[in-house]
Amino acid sequence: MTASDRPRARSRPFWGDARFLLGVLLVVVSVAGVWLVVGAARQTVPVLAAARTIVPGESLDADDLRTVDVALGATGEAYVAPGELPEAAVATRTISAGELVPAHAVGAGADARVTTVVVDTAADVPATVASGVRVEVWHAPALERGLFDTPRILVADATVADVVREEGVIGQAGATLELVIPRADVAATLAALSGGSSLSVVPVAGGAP
Repeated sequence: MTASDRPRARSRPFWGDARFLLGVLLVVVSVAGVWLVVGAARQTVPVLAAARTIVPGESLDADDLRTVDVALGATGEAYVAPGELPEAAVATRTISAGELVPAHAVGAGADARVTTVVVDTAADVPATVASGVRVEVWHAPALERGLFDTPRILVADATVADVVREEGVIGQAGATLELVIPRADVAATLAALSGGSSLSVVPVAGGAP
């Protein structure tokens, strides 16, 4: 029997090759993984969003919030869902209008370390000063009638809750502001107000809500 007469080994079908089957399995797993990721990204959950700008220390009421459906994925637990807002909750930082309410920006009213005061400024405030903006409060202590000492910082970090600009009767502009300030600065602020200090408000760089 010659070499040409020997029976040839039968080739194995390609679908029986282990490497082929492993490749098919990897393709299936990859497609399934992509499908799951896309599906999770499209899934929305209801969370609370601010209907207006809310300043630190302000109560979080139903009228100030609205429910929106958003796709958050794994970050969903970082925001407050409807029904999860604690009783007597307050904002611990400024929450801008339309912003989702972060869980870390909500605290108990009893633990609030800020309060509000109303001040009148000697001059008008910049147009950028509005609700939610962080500002510095400066004061020039009164020396005698019409004379004031060198201005100095009274409150280094305050937040504007509301501002009313008014034109003075003699053409000088002034403003009345409701400010959120740390409780530690209340005594000094009240002393400046009662002592007739000239007050000014200066926006903090990057302090926009």
